[in-house]
Amino acid sequence: MKIDADMLHVLTEELKLCKVGPGQTMVVLSAGDERAECAHAFMVAAKRLGATTFNLNVARDLTNAVGVQGRHPIVGNELAMRTLKSADLVIDMLGLLFSKEQNEIQAAGVRILRVMEPLHVIKAMFPTADLRRRVERAKEMMEQAKALRFTSDAGTDITYQLGQYPVMSEYGYTDEPGRWDHLPSGFSFTQGNDGEIDGTVVLQPGDIICAFKQYVQTQVTLKVEKGLIVDIAGDGLDAQLIRDYMASFKDPRAYAISHIGWGLNERARWYQFSTTRHLSDEHVMNALSFYGNVLFSTGPNLELGGTNDTACHMDLPMRQCSLWLDGVPIVDRGDVVHPDMRVTPSR
Repeated sequence: MKIDADMLHVLTEELKLCKVGPGQTMVVLSAGDERAECAHAFMVAAKRLGATTFNLNVARDLTNAVGVQGRHPIVGNELAMRTLKSADLVIDMLGLLFSKEQNEIQAAGVRILRVMEPLHVIKAMFPTADLRRRVERAKEMMEQAKALRFTSDAGTDITYQLGQYPVMSEYGYTDEPGRWDHLPSGFSFTQGNDGEIDGTVVLQPGDIICAFKQYVQTQVTLKVEKGLIVDIAGDGLDAQLIRDYMASFKDPRAYAISHIGWGLNERARWYQFSTTRHLSDEHVMNALSFYGNVLFSTGPNLELGGTNDTACHMDLPMRQCSLWLDGVPIVDRGDVVHPDMRVTPSR
């Protein structure tokens, strides 16, 4: 298979960040012919760096609907699991997130790098040492905080009590045993304590519904009590879509509040979905990572050690919000204001 030279260069640089080299074993986990060139390029790059590598390719379950999480063809495949747990690094092009299988693989000390975006997105948001520094500082502050609050002029005002769950950071590569990351990315997040998330979230035009890859057009008000959405209000189509989508899973756990964090990648673009010509080829990392967004999410929390494995997950990156940790301002109306997380101006 012919490989684009630019792709090979970019993925080689990524594997260097992941400390792939002699003595390492890397498995590329993929489905059918999805992104076959990228899978092959990863293997060629790993081989050039002196690692042992191969492709574990499985058939995708085509019955999975858009936005369904934690359901994949590795479930029940013990041979595949033994293979993945024996690797040093797994390139996940299948989508193991929010699954018990991913947790098992990480517990075995395997590094996992999820890769779902096309090359042009990876290049535009490629990880840097400064991004890692700022994301890790955000992680450190959340680990120390007891409460997170975020608000907006549209009426959002919600508080998360913290401390029960760990904090995760995503900056686009993984070089530590058992660590998961997503190429590309740029944010940290955690989960509020069980039953201790209360308030109101108001989605407004320009916010993003990642499950649909579309922007909110009409205001939606979510009332949250004790960590659960108890009311979805709004006169427009967006409220109807969210209500019907969540109800379609027939799972009360779909209404649980999941992770919370904020974006720190200044090269991510919130308007990406409005400019791309090939939306189906792109994932949602621009939306999750763009600088100053507050990432409000619902549904599963397995990745943070919780027990909610509902298949309904909604990431809802929000613009123009303000966020505090224990009263310390982090984001002010969509701008990162904490000095340790602000982008250093180029000269």
